[in-house]
Amino acid sequence: MSDALGDLAAFRESAALRLRGFSHTTVADSPGMRRAGVVVCVLQHDGAPSVVLIRRAYRGRNAGQWGLPGGGVDEGETPVEAALRELREEVGLQAGPGDVLGRLDDFPAASGFAITPVVVALDSPGPLHPDPREVHSVHLVTLRRLAAEDTPRWVPQLDGGHLLQMRLGPEWIVHAPTGAMLWQFREVVLLGRQVRVAGLIQPDWTRT
Repeated sequence: MSDALGDLAAFRESAALRLRGFSHTTVADSPGMRRAGVVVCVLQHDGAPSVVLIRRAYRGRNAGQWGLPGGGVDEGETPVEAALRELREEVGLQAGPGDVLGRLDDFPAASGFAITPVVVALDSPGPLHPDPREVHSVHLVTLRRLAAEDTPRWVPQLDGGHLLQMRLGPEWIVHAPTGAMLWQFREVVLLGRQVRVAGLIQPDWTRT
């Protein structure tokens, strides 16, 4: 698996194979639920395959939170179409259906959204152009960092549960929903394990 962590072409081949063998779950429609799509976008950065993460603008919904490029599904769109549109609008990256390697489980966010994560690999994406109205900053985390043994940390809670923290850097800690989707990407796509994430604890501040 080391080649797939360090080479984009090898990652694409391995990821497509593993996602074809992964039976993703879809959250059923329910009153008041809204749908969203996000992109786990892998591209070459400083010689290493890396995933694009954003810190959202400090205003509006999810102000200042870590996220994946994405947003709500417009009328007439599928979650995959919405995810690719938002990737273009938020960070200026163009991706088409042929760049999609597969998808992971829908995540039922406490905010009322059912979020569909789409995995994409881009060979020559060009420069990033974040929209300052929606994106405070763009960050890239290598596949090796995501796959590292010490990246996920499970913090005991008073109710007996465990809170997932994806520790991507000294001051870079990502919780569910985004942390949950990154963890499933890590486990399923990078490490070849079958895991589910719908029941993971979400901090109260992610409900807004």
